[in-house]
Amino acid sequence: MSPRRLKLVLILAILGASALAMLAWTQVWVHAEVGLPDAGTQVLQIDGAIAAPALTALALSGFALAAALTIAGRLIRVVLGALEVLLGFSVFLAAYLAVEDPSQASAAAVTAATGVAGHESIQLSVLGTVVTAWPFVAMGAAVIMAATGVIVIMTSARWPGPTRKYQGVRFEPVAAPDGSPKASPVTDDVSAEPAAADSVGDWDDLSRGEDPTAR
Repeated sequence: MSPRRLKLVLILAILGASALAMLAWTQVWVHAEVGLPDAGTQVLQIDGAIAAPALTALALSGFALAAALTIAGRLIRVVLGALEVLLGFSVFLAAYLAVEDPSQASAAAVTAATGVAGHESIQLSVLGTVVTAWPFVAMGAAVIMAATGVIVIMTSARWPGPTRKYQGVRFEPVAAPDGSPKASPVTDDVSAEPAAADSVGDWDDLSRGEDPTAR
């Protein structure tokens, strides 16, 4: 794969993984059945905004990082690749914690529905949970983000550098056919330029009967 194509593929991979994480954040992650104070039950739909509120900021950071990679130099590409690995790890951790403890991931919604707060009280209020596939989608996006960051670090030296729209031009003396430096047609010798005619002085010479052209 050519360096320019490699750069394009990696940047598109970062954008795609970030978009996938953002999409997962907007979907339902947990169906939680909670007991209400009046002895009834209610099924709450917990989306990613409640289960993993930091996911949106991490996904947006991935978009910004991909944009920065388009103009970054070699050293900055390595730094951005390391940051992409960190972003992938953070997205994976946020999704994993929601899967590991769905009751705690639903805490904000449970408190709003029942008025119950505190970890132990919420655990007692949640009668059952069902985890959907979307947190696993977010975890898959996180793996892609981290892997892409590693590849960016490993291949940053192969990427084409940023180009300049305008290049500086330097003029050099042109050699003559015999190899000797060709003289510049412009000279700094002021004496080579003809002196400007003095019209007033010519009229004075004519007044005295002298021919100004004789000089």
